[in-house]
Amino acid sequence: MAVSFLRHEVSDLCLGKPALRSLSISATVADAVEALRISEDNFISVWDCNHHSKSLAGDQCRCIGKLCMVDVICYLSKDDNLSSPSAALKAPVSEILTKIPGTVMHVDPSCSLLQAIDLILQGNQNLVVPIQNRLSGTSRRKQFPKSTNYMTTTTNHNGQEFCWLTQEDVIRFLLSSIGVFSPMPALSIDSLGIINTTDILAINYHSPASSAVQLISQSLEQQTSVAVVDIDDVLIGEISPFTLACCDESVAAAIATLSCGELMDYIDCGGPPEHLIKIVTERLKERKLQGALENYSSATNASANLVSSSSSSSSDEESSGSLNSTKLRSAGRFSRSNSYSARMVRRSEAIVCHPKSSLVAVMIQAIAHRVNYVWVIEDDYNLVGIVTFSGMLEVFREHLETMI
Repeated sequence: MAVSFLRHEVSDLCLGKPALRSLSISATVADAVEALRISEDNFISVWDCNHHSKSLAGDQCRCIGKLCMVDVICYLSKDDNLSSPSAALKAPVSEILTKIPGTVMHVDPSCSLLQAIDLILQGNQNLVVPIQNRLSGTSRRKQFPKSTNYMTTTTNHNGQEFCWLTQEDVIRFLLSSIGVFSPMPALSIDSLGIINTTDILAINYHSPASSAVQLISQSLEQQTSVAVVDIDDVLIGEISPFTLACCDESVAAAIATLSCGELMDYIDCGGPPEHLIKIVTERLKERKLQGALENYSSATNASANLVSSSSSSSSDEESSGSLNSTKLRSAGRFSRSNSYSARMVRRSEAIVCHPKSSLVAVMIQAIAHRVNYVWVIEDDYNLVGIVTFSGMLEVFREHLETMI
């Protein structure tokens, strides 16, 4: 059983994976916002298909990064961009691409599971894999009409589609064969030494949310979250990129004007409370951020109209099942009423475990909530540390080494 497990390739993990939605490196930040708004995924891939580029061989297209709404929100939260958000949205999408090398990497479908884990542990968050024909084992070829639209449905080169693998995909795959690693998965995360107690991103509940922007960017890069604590380091909640990714760009105004505690309420399920919308509006006026105020007012009004329209039309169309899914996705993302926090993370409550929790229990917990980490706390909710998928992969990789 162990021998057969070691023979797995990344193509085994790609079964059923959807083709990547793409955005050209030539697109603007506004293009990225629109593409993310209509996408069913939180992330969109960014591609360089400049056939005259010296960095690309022949006519090869390459995925060079990924974006989500958190990148946009952090970018628009900068002082210069708050003053002129319209101009900021016209900037090239390269302005918000992470400068950390190796965020994405192209690999062959025949790349082994062990190699894939090693690449992820080296810092590659997404492994881009050509999608193969399920019957013949050859690459799918389908001709797509040429388009100058930056928001193409899938990424292809001469008809080639791609998918990508994430830490979550690998952890799910390992969990499906968890018996191979027995008894290690039943051991506590404390005994396995995978509780990170030093590189914790945390901020005080009463601190200005604007002071958390750098931490939010770091947590996105690390695929973790920002803990919100009181003066005694008691965990109150979190500002999670996984939640922010399902918000719209107007949250930048909330980050600029609210405290961390208020921001948690603002991005909570069901959309922001009316009193917080008024607070954001008043504080933008006080700071004379006219451009941000106009954009924020437009966004909140459009949000209310979309939700109202969706609600009124649903009664007429629900019985026939014909309610436009794109419209619902747009309304949900724009209003935050269909946000990740509402569906998966139970509001802004942090997902927690204890030092004596077993590895397999924490794996299941993280996967169930679609996050790459779990906070570790004591019985009194004092923050101990964090367990990440990366830390889990390290112990699995060590165990696999003994199986070779």
